[in-house]
Amino acid sequence: MASCSSNSSWTTKQNKLFEKALALYDKDTQDRWQKVANVVGKSPEEVKRHYEILVEDVKSIEQGQVPYPYRSTGNNG
Repeated sequence: MASCSSNSSWTTKQNKLFEKALALYDKDTQDRWQKVANVVGKSPEEVKRHYEILVEDVKSIEQGQVPYPYRSTGNNG
């Protein structure tokens, strides 16, 4: 998946903040990436790239390019 190409690491907390900030600052928000960056604690360039990777990943999933993970039910029959 495209997310492997990300150069900076994101914590679970930063990802949650990122999601909330995206919901708060939509595509029409002036200085959107700066505002999201302020919430997350990353640079505007990092959050914009993180968003682009997210969009690529969602597109791959929607196109069926990402297999569903196999989950064992614990039953052997």
